[in-house]
Amino acid sequence: MIVVILNYVVPVESIDAHRPAHLAWLHEGVAAGMLLCAGRQVPLTGGMFLCKGERADVEAWAATDPFAVHGLAEYRFIEVAPSVVAPGLDLLKG
Repeated sequence: MIVVILNYVVPVESIDAHRPAHLAWLHEGVAAGMLLCAGRQVPLTGGMFLCKGERADVEAWAATDPFAVHGLAEYRFIEVAPSVVAPGLDLLKG
C-alpha cells in the first residue's frame, strides 16, 4: 500500500481553480481500482491518498493529477505493509 501526502505549493485560490478536474481524476482512480481513499489535510495545506499497487505505478499515476500537471503540489510517497487492520479492512493487508 502506498500513502501519498500532498503539500500545496501555491495559494488555495489556485488549488480551487483546479479542484473539479482533480476530483474527477480521483474518481477515475477509484474506478480503476488504484485509489482506496483520499482527503484534505486539516488545516487545508494539502491532501492524502491511500493507494494499492506498486509504488512506481502509483507515482506514475500521481504525475497525471491536475495538481501535479499544473505544479500546484508536491508529493511524498510512503510505502507501508499493514499487518494489523480493523474488521472489514482486510483488503489493506498484503
